[in-house]
Amino acid sequence: MSGTASGRPTRRWSVRARVLLGAALWAIGFFLLSTIVVTLNPRLVPLFAGIHRHAHTAAVLTIICLAAGFALIRAGIARLNAIHPRLLDVRRGTAQRLSGSYPTEVQPLVDDLNALLDHRDQTIRRAIATAGDLAHGLKTPLAILQQEADRAEAAGNVELASTIGDQIDRMRRQVDRHLARGRAAASSATAGARSSVRESTEALARTQARLRGERRLDIRVDVSADHMVRAQREDLDEMLGNLVDNACTWARSRVEIASSIADGAVIITVNDDGRGLPADARKTVLQRGVKADEAAPGSGLGLAIVSDLAELYGGSIALLESALGGLCAEIRLPAA
Repeated sequence: MSGTASGRPTRRWSVRARVLLGAALWAIGFFLLSTIVVTLNPRLVPLFAGIHRHAHTAAVLTIICLAAGFALIRAGIARLNAIHPRLLDVRRGTAQRLSGSYPTEVQPLVDDLNALLDHRDQTIRRAIATAGDLAHGLKTPLAILQQEADRAEAAGNVELASTIGDQIDRMRRQVDRHLARGRAAASSATAGARSSVRESTEALARTQARLRGERRLDIRVDVSADHMVRAQREDLDEMLGNLVDNACTWARSRVEIASSIADGAVIITVNDDGRGLPADARKTVLQRGVKADEAAPGSGLGLAIVSDLAELYGGSIALLESALGGLCAEIRLPAA
């Protein structure tokens, strides 16, 4: 159903219905035309009288012709119907192009679509390469500035060195944030983006367990191997890495990472048993440059980066009260 200018719905006819109806009308019209021709030309009556004497054979031939015509129509429609599942494969990321051959009326459209997909992939690869070149071009001067700050500190200019170091740290984090956004914007446009939540969370849990071995945190992962999201692995690690790192920083003894699926999205939760956050502060800390605790290291861009990346992939992040008593970070990403 679709709307019209008058607001009344109109019914759309499928290709299958149009072809079958057209074939039926063609057969009826041909039958009526034959009847009219015989009626107007009496000399053809003996011919049809001969057919009448071989009615059985004529009936068999009629059935064969009807069956052959139906088979041809069905085969033609089936080739058109094959486009839809292959388009879904491209959207899901299991295929990069539309494969197979199609009717001559449709093949030019398929070829143009494949050319568009190839051009988009090339554009994305160039964008990612440009982002990498930009990262290298910016980080090298920042490293040189850091060396100069270290020299200033060694020369006794501690206050100057501290100021320069703070600004360098802020610039590095801004570069990382905008590069992450640029990479994610390109990756989210790639139909083949697909990552395993379990692989990412288990790797992050092992890393945090090694980094915080002296605290003996109990980090538990309850994520299904079937849970896949439409995101690049690097971006998924960036998002979950910030959440898991925050949870491990503030947890007293326990961190739980779990996942579930609802409404076509994978919901990943990171719970800790720390002191949590007041309700009025949960939305505030998702803003750029705001930290939950000014005494903690960093520039406060971690959760803002997570929010940016999740939004670029069509997802979202929310901070809730955890059943463990601390904070629950819940991120939703489209399921692959």
